This record gives sequence, structure tokens and C-alpha cells, in this order.
Amino acid sequence: MADTATTASAAAASAASTSTDAPPFQLGKPRFQQTSFYGRFRHFLDIIDPRTLFVTERRLREAVQLLEDYKHGTLRPGVTNEQLWSAQKIKQAILHPDTNEKIFMPFRMSGYIPFGTPIVVGLLLPNQTLASTVFWQWLNQSHNACVNYANRNATKPSPASKFIQGYLGAVISAVSIAVGLNVLVQKANKFTPATRLLVQRFVPFPAVGAAGDGADASGPPHAHPGAPSNRHVHAGEIETSQLEPEIARATSSRTVVYNKGL
Repeated sequence: MADTATTASAAAASAASTSTDAPPFQLGKPRFQQTSFYGRFRHFLDIIDPRTLFVTERRLREAVQLLEDYKHGTLRPGVTNEQLWSAQKIKQAILHPDTNEKIFMPFRMSGYIPFGTPIVVGLLLPNQTLASTVFWQWLNQSHNACVNYANRNATKPSPASKFIQGYLGAVISAVSIAVGLNVLVQKANKFTPATRLLVQRFVPFPAVGAAGDGADASGPPHAHPGAPSNRHVHAGEIETSQLEPEIARATSSRTVVYNKGL
């Protein structure tokens, strides 16, 4: 075990000497410092980078093998820190950290914006009918539910009924609120056509927000200080002493678990 750690450290030192632009590689650790807002911001940009959607199967295998070589101290000479960070980014973007299985493209964090944007546009379309309102709210909640399930914490299996319960609660809440508010707006005689159209544009926001609260209440519990998350996207751990003072004062735990994805 000690020999493996020594060889891995030697590999890291060798990589550092050949790459000055990237920080020294640390397996399983974030590339950017998590003690500052800017570092966390750049970390999130890495997670949602849509370029990882176009990584080929061959490139994925190469990335996984490169990390395995680093882990076992058999890294070939000339590998840079940049290559190692890139390999880790690719692996974390595509493979589930617990099951090591590929996450379906639309449900990866890197696919959340490309695949979620058309849904948001659909939610904000003007002059929607009852059918279109129900459809876009259902599609939005279905997409969110699939993303949550695909990126769940598989180390602590939860019964499928929990996810189904949360999904149904979110759909029913979103559809009910959206339809109800649209009916109220249409019946508001004091609104001018322009005002009615403007107000209708904001209807999806409370509907989606309330649905999110309903899904959280009926679905798996979130992470709390010192405990693993039940729905995570590459969850990470950080010492409380490294957090901003106002955040550190909110917990007595020595370490906290945070969600690297959302």
C-alpha cells in the first residue's frame, strides 16, 4: 500500500515537472481550489462543459486507462498534469462514480443545459393551451427526475418507490399550479391583453419552484453536514475550516459533504 502511494506520488511529481500551466494532479480531487468562489465557479464550469458530450468511446477508454496507470504508479513518462486533469474530467463527466457505468447523455450534468434549454423555451411559450401547459411541465419534471436518478448516490440504494413518489409529486404539483394560475390569469378581467401575456410568462416559475419543493420533500434526503448525499453528482468533502466564516459558523461538524454538480 505504501509502495503504491510512493509510486503515485513519484508519478505526480514527474507530471508536474512537465506541465507548469496546470496544478499538480490529485486523483479524485477538484482541479480548482474550493476555498474561494472563483475556484468553485471554475469547478462548476468544468462539470457542465458540454464538450464532454462529444468524447468518443476510444477517448473515454484512454482517459480511464491513464487514471488507472497513475493510480498504480505505472504512468508512462511525459504525461502532463493537464492530460491527467483532462482525463479525470472526462471520466467524471461520463461515468457514474459509484457504479462506473455510462450516464445516458441527456441526463449528464454536461448535458443539462443543451438538453434542458429547449424545455425552458417551451415552458415560456406565449398563449399556451391546456394541453401544451401540461406537456411542457410534465416534460420538465421528467427530465429533472431522470437527471436526479441517473446521478443518484448509488452507495446507499433507495427503493424505486421513493423516486416514483417524488416524481409523481413533482409532476402533479407543477401541472396543478401552472394550469390553475393560467386559468386565474385568463379570468382576470382587469388585465389588459399585454398585461395578461406578461403575467402568463411568469407562471412557470412558481410551478417549477413548488414542484421542486415537493420532489425534495417526498424524495431521498439531501446531504447534511457530516453525512453522505443520497442524490449526488460526484459529491465532495471539504473541511469546515476551509469554508467562508459565515458558512463555517452554521455547522459544528469538522467536515461537510457538498454536491459538485448542482
